Amino acid sequence: MKLTAKTDLEVPAAAVFSVLTDHASWEREAIRNGVEIERPPGSPLMGVGAEWRVRGHFRGKARKVHLRITEMTPDQRFALGIDSPSVEGTSRVEIMVLSPRRSRIRVDLEFRPKTLAARLFINTMRLAKGRATARFEARLGQLGARIKDRYDRSLASV
Repeated sequence: MKLTAKTDLEVPAAAVFSVLTDHASWEREAIRNGVEIERPPGSPLMGVGAEWRVRGHFRGKARKVHLRITEMTPDQRFALGIDSPSVEGTSRVEIMVLSPRRSRIRVDLEFRPKTLAARLFINTMRLAKGRATARFEARLGQLGARIKDRYDRSLASV
């Protein structure tokens, strides 16, 4: 199944990319939300090959996910490989320059089931794809608002 969303921001593309690839900040936020994050030994801190093992609760069950950066073009795009016991997939994030102070984030999320239970869940999502896409777009909009707020705060502190 594939989900796609985009949002426009009044933030330069380089600043958007910088916020999205600030791994330490995202790790701290995940830990504050009760998620366990482990960086495998030998994994680079940035760029292609950086990886995380994530454990947390989703839909009432403990879940494990392995994330790995598979592609990165500075200030333009990056891709994550997603692997868990029941689902595998990819997420591609692209930042487009609309003007010197405006940018667009586009996220493509594609995942495939590895188990029968995951296949049933994904097929159910396909039936409600419009609603799933709307929720995905809303979450990306919230992320865009957080990036804008963080950018505005960084300008105010200078």
